[in-house]
Amino acid sequence: MRGLSDTLSVGERIAWYRRRRGMSQEVLAGLVGRTADWLSKVENNRIDIDRLSVLQSLASALDVTVGDLLGEPSLLDWSPDSSHSTVPALRTALMDYRQITPLLGGVLAVTLSELDALARSVGQVWDAYQDSRYGYVTSRLPPLLAEAQSAARVHTGEGRRRATGLLAMTYQAAAMILTKLGETDLAWIAADRGLVAAQDSGNPVVVGSLLRSVTHSLLSNGRYAEAVQLTQDAASYLQPGLANATPEYLSIYGTLFLAGSMAAARNEDWATTRTFLAEAEESARRLGADANHLWTAFGLTNVAIHRVSTAVELGDLQIAIDLGPRVDVSVLPIERRIRHRMEIARAYSAWNRRDEALTILLDAEHDAPEQIRYHFISRQLVMQWIRQQRGKPSCHLAELAKRLHVV
Repeated sequence: MRGLSDTLSVGERIAWYRRRRGMSQEVLAGLVGRTADWLSKVENNRIDIDRLSVLQSLASALDVTVGDLLGEPSLLDWSPDSSHSTVPALRTALMDYRQITPLLGGVLAVTLSELDALARSVGQVWDAYQDSRYGYVTSRLPPLLAEAQSAARVHTGEGRRRATGLLAMTYQAAAMILTKLGETDLAWIAADRGLVAAQDSGNPVVVGSLLRSVTHSLLSNGRYAEAVQLTQDAASYLQPGLANATPEYLSIYGTLFLAGSMAAARNEDWATTRTFLAEAEESARRLGADANHLWTAFGLTNVAIHRVSTAVELGDLQIAIDLGPRVDVSVLPIERRIRHRMEIARAYSAWNRRDEALTILLDAEHDAPEQIRYHFISRQLVMQWIRQQRGKPSCHLAELAKRLHVV
């Protein structure tokens, strides 16, 4: 994937991989239930692919990842500090066998913090993630993972349960940031290990949080049906505790359905999408107000923005355009606010209102430059606009494309 030029459009990448596989347009189009004429227009940048489920179908037929077709940027220069790379360090931390078992590598050579200090460090990483400071998160996670692993090993009893809970939340932070950066395989490893640690903690809220993380990982790897099933299974696990649920418990339960709603939408399952959103709304109403318990940013506002996101995935642009701009997201963390703006920009672009979409994206970049630079939606939108531009692109579009490294 990384060998292809970053300047290729999505359509040109589809054509490149199709020819590499020795497929005709008729064969590939048939595999995804489309016509050869439709595929020809996609490959020649005459029409856009505005639904991720369609892109996933093409990726599966071509035996590549969605990231291969999107042309996501190299992640080696992720940190704002160009003197070092942070994603490779995080990859090394996750692939280090000594973090799975100390039997062969002995005790890690790290300074053990007190659990209160470790909890503060985990909270700082999650806060930075919600502030869209992705470079800081990726640079801080490798030593924090080692520290949390060591704490889980040396403590016993209640101390160990608390330490494994913190380790689980550290792994979840790694899974979340790696998903945003397109490293979906690594995200799966982090989510899986986090769920093991969560179960060791014996804390159902932490377990529920990591089940949500595994759902996100399945979703990002294109396993939509499995993500829907996990949502249902996880809900069954959590339901007995709803009678006396704390705000944290309700928030975790509700956000689980939000993740599931996206999986159902990408699976083109309208009924399940509506059911999951209704379950999330019920939890939000019980919670009573928007809150950020365990970094969920959960409440009626988050439910509303997921109604917009699922509408875009299902191709119902009218709902997205009508509802999206009316949702007041000012109470949410910056990461959620920017993600919502990208969805609105996506809907406007699909309706050929590209000037408005560009304005939204530029405003979002001002508030969260790292998130816009590396998210697949913003990169895909800008590449489409550049490729389909008749004549010279505006200076604003050309400058944005340069900053996103898509031209």
